[in-house]
Amino acid sequence: MNLIELHILQSFPVTCLNRDDVGSPKSATFGGVNRARLSSQCLKRATRLAARETAPADTFSGIRSRFLGEPFRKAFVAVGQSEEQATESAKAVCETFSKIDGKDPNQVTTAVYLSPSEIEQIAKAVVDGKAPKDAARKVQRLDAADIALFGRMVANDATLNVEGAAMFSHALSTHETGNEIDFFSAVDDRKADAEDAGAGMIGTLEFNSATYYRYAAVDLDLLADHAHLGALDAEQRRDILRAFLSAVLTAVPSARKNSMNGATLPEAVLGVRKSTGQPLQLVNAFEEPAKANGSGLLDASSTKMKDHLARLKAVWGIEHDVEVWLGEEKEDKSLVSLADFLDQLLADDV
Repeated sequence: MNLIELHILQSFPVTCLNRDDVGSPKSATFGGVNRARLSSQCLKRATRLAARETAPADTFSGIRSRFLGEPFRKAFVAVGQSEEQATESAKAVCETFSKIDGKDPNQVTTAVYLSPSEIEQIAKAVVDGKAPKDAARKVQRLDAADIALFGRMVANDATLNVEGAAMFSHALSTHETGNEIDFFSAVDDRKADAEDAGAGMIGTLEFNSATYYRYAAVDLDLLADHAHLGALDAEQRRDILRAFLSAVLTAVPSARKNSMNGATLPEAVLGVRKSTGQPLQLVNAFEEPAKANGSGLLDASSTKMKDHLARLKAVWGIEHDVEVWLGEEKEDKSLVSLADFLDQLLADDV
């Protein structure tokens, strides 16, 4: 398996980046203690939205939505069908992906991930005589790098699924973490103190602060096959990967960004390129929780991750074709910049 892997350590201050069903920061037990957690779904969405801003135009254009009827109707009109024909054709195609909503014929019952180019290709192929399912199977993902990377599940027909070429773990704090309570009050600006000295509203919010280990990887062989980005050339895929990897590193979930802004950047990042082997996390470096010991959790976590990697190499014979640390000092005393880091990971054909 031809892989690029990212091992990321990142600290966040007072935040609630990813909430559970009662509004509390998500957590998990690992190594016998409670850890702060960010779900892979949360990290994927933040990455997908960030990549749209820096990727080449019209490459991260996937839209996940239940509203399929109108986009397909417009696509069928654009390739020559009448309004009436287009409405019927759109309904037939929508039923390929999901059931039509009984209350609104423009919606289906399950959100479907499609790009504008995919919709256009399907409409043209159906008008040319292909069955909707066959047309959907044979589209080229010319503007859907996000679908190729993150995958698509079609509950109505598994043959239309796309296996995501990118892999994300749930981020876990490298140390024991407990949630804390923020008590807040809001003043009513129109109420005089003489009337009531109390606040206009009071409440509580949960938060935490933590140093997280994050892992993400890309299967380069899968990304380049015909069902993913095989219609693009190596240079186009390299540009997409550069935007994707950069987004993985810089994207921050947007929850409570106005009241508990957690906009930070990773402190320690190991990038790996390997042509053989399986995906491999370094999370077990933190099965024994990191301790600050007066020098901070980032420093302690970085040391534990490096020691764990060295042990894996010694015991299991782990080998990497490329291994680069973002921010590491080079021979000329300059630091490995983000551009240097990505150049090394993407130096070979992808």
